[in-house]
Amino acid sequence: MAPRDLKLPEQRHPEKAHRPDNAQPRKPDWIRVKAPTSKGYHETAKIMRENKLVTVCEEAGCPNVGECWSQGHATMMIMGEVCTRACTFCNIATGKPPEALDVFEPGRVAAAVKKLGLNHVVITSVDRDDVEDGGAEHFAQTIRAVRKQAPGTTIEILTPDFIKSKPGSLEVVVEAKPDVFNHNLETVPGLYPEVRPGARYFHSLRLLQRVKELDPSMFTKSGIMVGLGEDKQAVHQVMDDMRAADIDFLTIGQYLQPTPKHHRVDRFVTPDEFASYEKAAYGKGFLMVSATPLTRSSYHAGDDFARLRAARLKKLGQA
Repeated sequence: MAPRDLKLPEQRHPEKAHRPDNAQPRKPDWIRVKAPTSKGYHETAKIMRENKLVTVCEEAGCPNVGECWSQGHATMMIMGEVCTRACTFCNIATGKPPEALDVFEPGRVAAAVKKLGLNHVVITSVDRDDVEDGGAEHFAQTIRAVRKQAPGTTIEILTPDFIKSKPGSLEVVVEAKPDVFNHNLETVPGLYPEVRPGARYFHSLRLLQRVKELDPSMFTKSGIMVGLGEDKQAVHQVMDDMRAADIDFLTIGQYLQPTPKHHRVDRFVTPDEFASYEKAAYGKGFLMVSATPLTRSSYHAGDDFARLRAARLKKLGQA
């Protein structure tokens, strides 16, 4: 059988191929970005290709790839490019991953981090429900490899939910001591059946709460998208749930529909509404909030980490 061509939408998302098309509405002025052309962008792309690395920036079709790559910032995506989940909002290829985990990948990630001279790196992954620990040890090895090759780089991870993993998987990741542990709730609980059917809202929330129990000094972070059909009251409830789990950093961004087969855009949330979410979130006690139409989990992550650390010191009366 011929290998899948992941550039073709029907082979990239076979489970969505028979779904009816959802019209993709025209984007408002505040959400348009220019195509990437800078020298820095091409240099970052070259380093990624030379180290045979996958980035979520490309795979998920992030609108900020031009800005981030031009500054040498990229979010590494480990454990392959095929995800075992099939969330209706996501553009990452889905299905049964064709390969086992690559034991040399942690070293290649670390080499790229060193070559790019990153002050802060974000490492994420596909879901690998086919692996016994969900890739927890692979995350830990990648964190350790970066620490060895680029000791001055702070490390942020964006993990799966490990819902099908063997007991102790989360502990393996936390013991490797990333600086920031991020796991996105993605949307409000009422939309999980249609937006994130393979996940469970309260499991994800508990995962983040457990990180804090295991290591109270570790920063935790989570994010949601708006424009999927949620209402403001549900967004505020998610904020309250996150604070009850002692999450430090909240991101809120506009959902953008990757293809006509993906979940429809319910509406484009205005910049003023994002500003009101940000104000409310700070009022609820988050150390750091990023809420704008183009906010993504990793957008400005390095600058935000510095602000996050300063906010904690200020709260503790040490700044």
